[in-house]
Amino acid sequence: MRNFLQSVALLAAITLVLGGCASTGGMWPEPSPQAQPMPAEAQSSSKAQKLWQVFERYRGTPYEYGGSSAEGFDCSGFIVTAFEEGLGQQLPRTTSQMLALGDVVHPGQIQPGDVVFFQIGGKEQHAGIYMGGDRFVHASTSAGVIQSSISGYYWQGRLTQARRFD
Repeated sequence: MRNFLQSVALLAAITLVLGGCASTGGMWPEPSPQAQPMPAEAQSSSKAQKLWQVFERYRGTPYEYGGSSAEGFDCSGFIVTAFEEGLGQQLPRTTSQMLALGDVVHPGQIQPGDVVFFQIGGKEQHAGIYMGGDRFVHASTSAGVIQSSISGYYWQGRLTQARRFD
């Protein structure tokens, strides 16, 4: 019985150590949302500059499923609001509707202001606005409206496609 308990304790300790490796706590965190400047690539795009201004207005707004206001956003609600307020442009409300419209953008041709889509749980259900320099802005379930790296820990390998809405 004593060997069994020691084995369970050892297994628990190993699980905790390995679990810590998978979390972001042991990795280099992204700079705080306030410290991240607009990517240089976005500065040369009038469209991206206008979308960035909307991002700055709502940065840190909490995530709210179905939300599309300063009280809270989901990913598509933030995109719809950014395009409406920044560009005066109406976009479809859901990610699946956005995927059905807009011009397909090939991976090597994504530009600041394009909507990027990510696969989570086996289907494309998250989207954000590409800002250039490997960065996109979006409403994250864990952190609200933020800027993230496409090649960052969570997002790496999840980008599936992009759409341009002109």
